Amino acid sequence: MKKTKVMIVEDDTEFANEIKETLVLSGYESEICSDGETALKKVKKTNPGVILLDIKMPGISGLEVAWKLKRDRETAKIPIVAVSAFYIERETLRICGIDTHLMKPFNPLDVISKIEAVIENGR
Repeated sequence: MKKTKVMIVEDDTEFANEIKETLVLSGYESEICSDGETALKKVKKTNPGVILLDIKMPGISGLEVAWKLKRDRETAKIPIVAVSAFYIERETLRICGIDTHLMKPFNPLDVISKIEAVIENGR
């Protein structure tokens, strides 16, 4: 069974590649976008099942990306897992449409369990 495609939106290239490797080893297809602007341009073409979204990025923040995605009919239902080294209030995450979040640093397997949880909740 083919697993869900995951879009990784992360400006730290090394970290993004580590996450991608973890996802690939777990059977997921993934694509990396290094900034929010690129993610917003590619999301409809890529059609990911889940977005793993860094919150603190240069240019458009992850919160703004999430907010824009959730207000577009074509992308509103895509689950978003926020990733951040900084504390973000649950209410802020909810307002932006973020489904769940992970605090950096985290165990790579935590990414898989969060992704699987949001996929299950969407079914």
